[in-house]
Amino acid sequence: MSEKKKILIFAHYYYPDVASTGQLLTDQAEAMVKQFDVTVICTVPSYGGVVEDRYKTQKFYHEEINGVKVIRVRVPEFTKESKKSRIKNIIAYFFGALSACKKSGRQDYIFAVSQPPVVGGVLGVLGKWQKKARLIYCIQDFNPEQIMAVGYFKNGFFLKAMMLLDKFSCRHSDLVITVGRDLVETLKKRFTGKKVPNHVMINNWINENEIYPLPSDNNNVSEFKRKYGLENKFVIMYSGNIGLYYDLEKLIQVIKQFRKGYTMAGQYEPGMKTADGREVVFAFAGGGSLRDELVMYAEKHHFENVVFIPYQDKKNLIYSLNAGDVHWCVNAKGIKGVSCPSKAYGIMAVGKPILGVLESGTEIRSLIETSRCGKCCEPGNYAGIAELIQWYIDNVGTSEVREMGQNGRKYLEENLKKDISIEKYINEIKRL
Repeated sequence: MSEKKKILIFAHYYYPDVASTGQLLTDQAEAMVKQFDVTVICTVPSYGGVVEDRYKTQKFYHEEINGVKVIRVRVPEFTKESKKSRIKNIIAYFFGALSACKKSGRQDYIFAVSQPPVVGGVLGVLGKWQKKARLIYCIQDFNPEQIMAVGYFKNGFFLKAMMLLDKFSCRHSDLVITVGRDLVETLKKRFTGKKVPNHVMINNWINENEIYPLPSDNNNVSEFKRKYGLENKFVIMYSGNIGLYYDLEKLIQVIKQFRKGYTMAGQYEPGMKTADGREVVFAFAGGGSLRDELVMYAEKHHFENVVFIPYQDKKNLIYSLNAGDVHWCVNAKGIKGVSCPSKAYGIMAVGKPILGVLESGTEIRSLIETSRCGKCCEPGNYAGIAELIQWYIDNVGTSEVREMGQNGRKYLEENLKKDISIEKYINEIKRL
């Protein structure tokens, strides 16, 4: 039997961190061990910004998890509200990962992702040169396009430098993988009039055997609802990163007209009820740089039907997702062709209808419309978003809404299984 080819994966975050890219890479790495000798270089667990004391004494930490060799790089703590601390964290990972790469032995393939922004691709190129290996660059988000779309950083010189660096990474890749058809178009536009790098599109996934529909009276789902005050409520849930790219600070203002509580003038507003008599609750499950801002807005305006729920461990995600009656899947305006919200796969997996705020022609909106698993409108159309919320409130319990959830699960099982996507990754790599 021939020796397995070796593949080194640069993963900014990896299990047990809850970052969506880290979860995808964990699934991928563990599935690839049958075909490859897999090594992952990642940070010590730190997605929330805090580093446990046991990860503060050494430069590297070596583990083996389900057949995957994991080298963890020590990084400084950070807060998501501080650009400076986040940059220091990223720089520490960059240089630590390069150093770890030197000690990782011979490699046949380097697999890099677009996290951290731009840095991930540069790591891949340097790793390729260092190991004389073939490079696969997986672009989950295009940067600096994503940063520019939300105005996170406006220094023209640095944005231009970031673009040049990421195009450099694409050009030096043996294969570029994107996760949406609209992202493929962005790659082509980057190289208009020039040779477009070898590329392929492969959808992201959710583990459909771990995340699936549960009955509403499931004990763990009921306990989750009790814990966060969602019992006997109609729950419209946002689950995921409460960050910059989703226009959540504007969406919570839309929710204001559906609120329950006392106004600043002291008048009580009873809030909306569904046709079956349940009060409407908006739940935000997760964390991120905008979470505190949303909490303060809800407190200032006396929302009593907005609930904030912390990140859930992967093992509890099935219960939190099943606790929602309808789920948001949103992106800010200008994100078309730049980013692909993978949360849609989890919503489809639990058979819940989607309330989509997504630009026409984006990968996820196309999946929602093809599978008929939800309703969508354009980002920035706040009147339209309010109409969608009202439509779901008015149509609770109807066959149309039930079928949306069923359609999503059925489409996922037929087209978007985890094993299907990962097998595509394996086959594309082996062709190089």
